[in-house]
Amino acid sequence: MEERLEIRLSGSGGQGLILAGIILAEAAILDGKNAVQSQSYGPEARGGASRAEVVISDEEIDYPKVTKPQVLLALTNEALNKFKDNLASDGIIIIDSSINKPDTPYKVIQLPIIETARDRIGKSMVANIVAVGVITALTKVVSREAVEKAVLNRVPKGTEELNKKALYAGFELGEQLS
Repeated sequence: MEERLEIRLSGSGGQGLILAGIILAEAAILDGKNAVQSQSYGPEARGGASRAEVVISDEEIDYPKVTKPQVLLALTNEALNKFKDNLASDGIIIIDSSINKPDTPYKVIQLPIIETARDRIGKSMVANIVAVGVITALTKVVSREAVEKAVLNRVPKGTEELNKKALYAGFELGEQLS
């Protein structure tokens, strides 16, 4: 891992991206790394623009904000258009397959994140956990064991198996590319 990895998770309110950011940060801490997580969402709790940002580092984090993320996850067109031009030079953009691939100099990975949650897992609301699995598989910024533990610590009681299934589906999607 680089000394510092910046991740921006973006979409619309209600997609659970803030929880996804918290899970990635907790997984990093479980792995013995340093992590900072921040969030922002529009005036509408559901449907408005939303983003969560995570900084993960092996070193001390001296600046807690994401400035040039190496990873951008976009689950809506609006989120993609808003954030696609502000990445590190080696940045990657992970988009849902429902979004048209942008014209950009960055590497774009298009995966059926929402469709996997809806059709394979049976609940589109776990797309955030599928996305966490994808990011884990592609970046290896946190271990699978730590991210699974963080998911199980953070999801509502009674949904652990559903979310574990979603996480593993995300691992599979990401592994197809790595």
